Amino acid sequence: MRVLKIGRSGRNTILSATLVAGTLDILAAFLVYAVILEKTSPARILMSIASGVFGKAAYSGGTPMIITGLLLHFLIAFIFSTFYYLIYPGLPILRRRKLLSGILYGIFIWLVMNLGVLPIVFKGMPLPDPGAALTGIAIVILAVGIPIAYIVSAPRK
Repeated sequence: MRVLKIGRSGRNTILSATLVAGTLDILAAFLVYAVILEKTSPARILMSIASGVFGKAAYSGGTPMIITGLLLHFLIAFIFSTFYYLIYPGLPILRRRKLLSGILYGIFIWLVMNLGVLPIVFKGMPLPDPGAALTGIAIVILAVGIPIAYIVSAPRK
């Protein structure tokens, strides 16, 4: 089995993509769902993320669960940043069409999370209605897919 080694430049690229995408995504979620739509609060969003691991107990866990939710959120951003970094060299279209690649990667991320991960973690969770799906897809494209595509494709020093 071949072990893939990522050098310091690669680690820095992945970390940068993780921090930018993770921050933009959580801020967009706070802005859209807590401020504009007034459906929830930032603390509740983070507790919801933590509930993927801790179940309903996350909602009564206070600050530790809020922090755990934030850390899990950035772990997910790290996984998607690392995946893009690893596939980038092998797919020439990712180098030629950064914007399109970012848009498609955002859609891919949304599909993986909403059709794969979330239904497994939250048994019986219904699919989002079309309006909610479009809002979610737009957030993931703009806050995660495009930033990761541009950061990973930036020239390395």
